Amino acid sequence: MATISVTSTTLSASHPLAAGELAHACGAEIEWVVQLVEVGIIASHTPAQRPDDWRFHSSDLQCALDARRLERDFGVGLEAAALILDLEHEVRRLKAVLRAQGLDREI
Repeated sequence: MATISVTSTTLSASHPLAAGELAHACGAEIEWVVQLVEVGIIASHTPAQRPDDWRFHSSDLQCALDARRLERDFGVGLEAAALILDLEHEVRRLKAVLRAQGLDREI
């Protein structure tokens, strides 16, 4: 009989995710998280210099998972992933503006 072990981490404003936890959640190494910060995909919410002291919110986890998916599914580098994610965010924002103005029938 196989044993399956599951761990989970609760994210909240009072318990942000450490860089190592973020890396683990994405199936990556902490160096990959450092690269995400360097290209601007995510930003640490603490003023720490060392990656081990960085903390991230749930929205950062989602961005990191999206970047990981782009790397895996399309073979893009992190700089390209940063651009793609930024463009996706801008498209969502513009669609929301159109919806707010009642022009969403055309999108």
